[in-house]
Order: sequence, then C-alpha cells, then structure tokens
Amino acid sequence: MAASTVLIFGILVLSFAAGNKDVDRLHKPMLLFDAAGLPLFAVVGAQKALLFGLGPVMAALLGMSTGIGGGMARDVLLNEIPQVLRSGLHAVAALGGAAIVVAGHVLGAPCAVSATAGAIVCFVVRFMAMKYGWRLPTGPLRARARAETALSDGDNA
Repeated sequence: MAASTVLIFGILVLSFAAGNKDVDRLHKPMLLFDAAGLPLFAVVGAQKALLFGLGPVMAALLGMSTGIGGGMARDVLLNEIPQVLRSGLHAVAALGGAAIVVAGHVLGAPCAVSATAGAIVCFVVRFMAMKYGWRLPTGPLRARARAETALSDGDNA
C-alpha cells in the first residue's frame, strides 16, 4: 500500500514539475541541501567503514564515495551531468570530511568530535566552492583538448 502511494505521488509531482518554471527556482536551494547532505553521508560512510575494520585510507575513500554516490544517482536519474563531474571540490570536500573522521579515529578522539569537525569542514568547503565558484585547476591535456575543440569548431563553421 505504501509503495503504491509513493508511486502515485511521484507521478503527480513529476507531471506537475514538467515544464513548470517554478521548479527552476528550487535549483539553488536543492544545491544547498546537497551541500548539507554531502558531509553527513561522507562522515557516516567513513565511520561505518572504520566500524567494519577497514584501514584508514580505505575508510576515507569509502566515506568520500558514500558522500558523492547519492548525488550522482540523483543527477543520473534527472538526466543531468553529475555534480561531482561539474565541480571539482565536491569530491575533495567529501574526502576532506571523511579524512578528518579517520584521523580522529586514529588519534583516539571522541567519535562525536571528529564527526562534527569532519562534517563542518566538508560543508564549509562545499558551500564556499558553490558560492565563489572555486574549482580545481585543469591540467595541460584538458587545456589542449579545449584548444583542439575550438579549432575544429572553427574549421566547421
């Protein structure tokens, strides 16, 4: 019964949202909630990995993967390029938050302290990257690919 109710409401929301300009206004709040959810999943993923006995590096990587995985699934279902592929600091913020949790565990800090610190750092880095448009630098291969694309586009015109 509950699954059919969710399905019906999902169809109603999607039919309302199709072509509705008010939905576009919700893009920035959605990104803010994404920035708030990212540290929660990254921290919990790292904690769970440590609980199951994974090493520090693997726990931090699993925390990062857990943090970015939900947003990737959402973007793929919405037929958009995943946020993690558009902004370089998405994964870096998640990895930083997870690494703080792992470092706290290794140093014997209370779990709540390291989890709170990791979540705050992850959120602040992600929020500041969104607000100020921070991106990771691109390498020479990517710059060369852009230049070649621009040249080939100019030849076809």
